[in-house]
Amino acid sequence: MSLIDSTEGQNWAMLDISTQSIEPVESKRKELRKIPQPDSEVHIHWKGAAEIVLASCTRYIDMDGNLILMDEDKLTLFKRAIEDMAARSLRCVAIAYRSYEIENVPTDDEELAHWEIPDNDLALLAIVGLKDPCRRGVKDAVQLCTKAGVKVRMVTGDNLLTAKAIALECGILGSDADATEPNLIEGKVFRALSEVQRQEFADKISVMGRSSPNDKLLLVQALRKKGHVVAVTGDGTNDAPALHEADIGLAMGIQGTEVAKESSDIIILDDNFASVVKVVRWGRSVYANIQKFIQFQLTVNVAALVINVVAAISTGEVPLNAVQLLWVNLIMDTLGALALATEPPTDHLMQRTPVGRRLELLG
Repeated sequence: MSLIDSTEGQNWAMLDISTQSIEPVESKRKELRKIPQPDSEVHIHWKGAAEIVLASCTRYIDMDGNLILMDEDKLTLFKRAIEDMAARSLRCVAIAYRSYEIENVPTDDEELAHWEIPDNDLALLAIVGLKDPCRRGVKDAVQLCTKAGVKVRMVTGDNLLTAKAIALECGILGSDADATEPNLIEGKVFRALSEVQRQEFADKISVMGRSSPNDKLLLVQALRKKGHVVAVTGDGTNDAPALHEADIGLAMGIQGTEVAKESSDIIILDDNFASVVKVVRWGRSVYANIQKFIQFQLTVNVAALVINVVAAISTGEVPLNAVQLLWVNLIMDTLGALALATEPPTDHLMQRTPVGRRLELLG
């Protein structure tokens, strides 16, 4: 592993050290743990959600490389820096470490796998703000979905302030006035609600921050119990339960894991949210074409049936015999139905209201 160190922001140094263990990011703790192993002692490095890592820090490294005890003023300063970066839609990551006695570190692989890595008394190294800008066209796609009656909700593991800023940037939240509970909610708050309360809140939620994979699943279940048709997008293994539970699961084709793809119904090949609008448009087009097909078939066949029945009752003869009826079905019905069933989607379909679960097909 290579460790990059910068004291003045200009001079960079590379230090090669061996790594004894690496534990992946946990969705619950939102932290990554690495255990580099120099010759004399063990350093446990933490990287994760800024406010979570900061809460475990009792010291920090200053600009001169000195280890300083964390006082209340400095802690407030760091928290304010995190909030400031989050308000600018930056994803905040804190990096920290702590020294540990090498004789207390398990050497056996099985013991190491079950070892509870100490997460207290950390020394803060840095707080980093990462910008992940919205793709071009996402805001327009959100607006199109909203006009079509599709409510777009964002469920993210990011800080609540970061989630709010991103939601405002891409149009999920209209203004700061909309960023109030329950429209904007934290995962642990939603998780603590009763099942009845979750169903009441689910309709109003637009953004959920600091959420776990189970929170997304609970939200999907609450919306479905309210009678909504739910579509879920996701790319990670942790998204699989929600993708499977939703009426329509949409997995990302490029960054999506195999588990997410297997749990989904549709794979978005370009990983672009704007493609969701195409899914909605084509779905409504197929539904409308089925309606036209059935209406056309009923009109032709019922008309032919009525003519034959009325003629048979009034004159005792049928105007269309079996062969003629077969020709009507083969030529008129087939070609006309194909023309209606293959009609491409149009923009006016996006101006229709969504079709409910219990709405009659020909209603």
